[in-house]
Amino acid sequence: MTSASTRERTESGLRAWLLQGLQRSDPATSGPHHEEIATHRHRWWQVMCLTGVDYFSTLGYQPGIAALAAGSLSPIATLLLVALTLFGALPTYRAIAAESPHGLGSLSMLERLLPGWRGKLLVLFLLGFVATAFIVTITLSAADATAHILHNPFVPDVFAGWQVPVTLALIAALGGVFLAGFSEAISIAVVLVAVYLVLNVVVLVTAGRHILAEPVLVADWQAALTSQHSSPIAMIAVSLYVMPKLALGLSGFETGVAVMPLVKGDLTQRIRGARKLLTTAALIMSAFLVVSSLATTVLIPAREFAEGGSANGRALAYLAHEHLGDWFGTAYDLSTIAILWFAGASALAGLLNIVPRYLPRYGMAPDWSRAVRPMTLVFTAVSCLITVVFGADVESQGGAYATGVLALILSAAVAVTLSAWTSGRTRVAVPFGIITLIFAYATVANIIERPDGLVIALLFVLAIVTTSLVSRATRSTELRVTRITLDDQARRYVNEASELRLVANEPHARDCKEYVDKAREAWELHRLRTSEGLLFLEVSVPDASEFAGELRVVGEERHGFRILRMESPTIANAIAALLLYLRDQTGKTPHVYFHWAAEGNPIGALLRYLVFGGGDIPPLTREVLRQAEPDTARRPVVHAG
Repeated sequence: MTSASTRERTESGLRAWLLQGLQRSDPATSGPHHEEIATHRHRWWQVMCLTGVDYFSTLGYQPGIAALAAGSLSPIATLLLVALTLFGALPTYRAIAAESPHGLGSLSMLERLLPGWRGKLLVLFLLGFVATAFIVTITLSAADATAHILHNPFVPDVFAGWQVPVTLALIAALGGVFLAGFSEAISIAVVLVAVYLVLNVVVLVTAGRHILAEPVLVADWQAALTSQHSSPIAMIAVSLYVMPKLALGLSGFETGVAVMPLVKGDLTQRIRGARKLLTTAALIMSAFLVVSSLATTVLIPAREFAEGGSANGRALAYLAHEHLGDWFGTAYDLSTIAILWFAGASALAGLLNIVPRYLPRYGMAPDWSRAVRPMTLVFTAVSCLITVVFGADVESQGGAYATGVLALILSAAVAVTLSAWTSGRTRVAVPFGIITLIFAYATVANIIERPDGLVIALLFVLAIVTTSLVSRATRSTELRVTRITLDDQARRYVNEASELRLVANEPHARDCKEYVDKAREAWELHRLRTSEGLLFLEVSVPDASEFAGELRVVGEERHGFRILRMESPTIANAIAALLLYLRDQTGKTPHVYFHWAAEGNPIGALLRYLVFGGGDIPPLTREVLRQAEPDTARRPVVHAG
């Protein structure tokens, strides 16, 4: 008995620890679209550094991946990527910042533009690509940090070949920090980004001096270009072909709009600050991408970029060690490892923010998914699995990462184009439509070339959709109401009723005949007289795809009958919630009366309930009440005749 009791206490303590900080919204204050408001806000350039740990950290592996993908054409392909950044991604996300200033990004815009189940299913689909981008950010950053560790000359040779174990250890450490309790630290991000960018400036300036001192290096590069490609047009064509593989250099934009709530100021100032941080980050990154691509292509032998080469996944670190010595190179390695590791932390924090913002609101996640620690365990386990599958190889994960990044930017371009088109801004919609086509090409080309990213994304989509639908079904009998309010007339009707007897009516014409017939039915089925103070109860379903909503009960008199009207995503849950509310407010036991539904397939009724909010209302209302109020003496009464 003592052992069993101890085990129960241990399990209870573990559960309490896992669910500590469960993000519950206050039903008295929050609605289905309630936004979290950042309590600590910062200047835009400080928030830019939080974006930068994701965006700028790609310098750790982007030049090497570009060299592998494009060879001597790497600088030209990078120039095209920079053009796409400044004239495609940047305008798109500046528009996103204005239209979705609460940090929900393009997914929120698409949800608004496509109401109902269409928008929610699209969001679920895109969440698979969000998961791909962020999970691979964690695994790719950890793998590249491992490459910097193992290739450092001060690390013993005995650790050669330990790429997977060391990467798994870094991911596990990242998960451990979140389990212990991690909060985003802007100050840490500012220091990491500042140190990292300064060290990169030193490396690139030194590389530039070597290039200027040895003009033959540039001549050799130009000779390689002309020998491999017949004309400048051929060079541009090949660069366009390989450019989608370089999409990792676009990775910071989604994070840039996600951190908007952290920018100091009112809504207008927040939008202005977000646009500044997006523009500044894009300009800084573009400059670094062009210079680093040229420096690494000209100064590093092609064989060193290949798997097992000293520059594989660490091209700039190779230059730091080669031209500035191992001590400076080690300092550069430590800075790179730190910012890559923090980029993984930023991605994990992004995932932990996205899940509570979407899936629980849809009713498509279990209750514990709103707690940080259980989701940290899930994401850490998935990251470890991805690491093992790809062998912790930086280059092989590039395609999956690029797929996730390009899919998100494509969805953003589509959202901005649709928003401009539906609002009648044709002159704005046309250029954004062209941008959308360009990103569509890049996304499709990347998927054709590297289908592994699409496979991973579709696996995430399948897991999310399956889990979501199962969760929605299992949670369907919750009350699903965030708040209940009665207008003055509805409250007067309730207070004047000696007994709370509500007759459920499905509104149609709402003419005199409809209510007279309903009153006659109430007498024939339940022996209820109109003189007994009956209240007709009408529920309409504007959008059954929503999971929860606020009930606003409106009192109305039509043709001599008193009516309580309300809107809700589901009929049964709304009626049950109102009955419990009236019981608590008046101290009376409410009775609700139904006409029994027509005979039919119970499975069909269940599907109608899950998808359209209707179905076989009387038994569903009773089941919701049974689960919400286990005490039969206090439970409102459901009558069906």
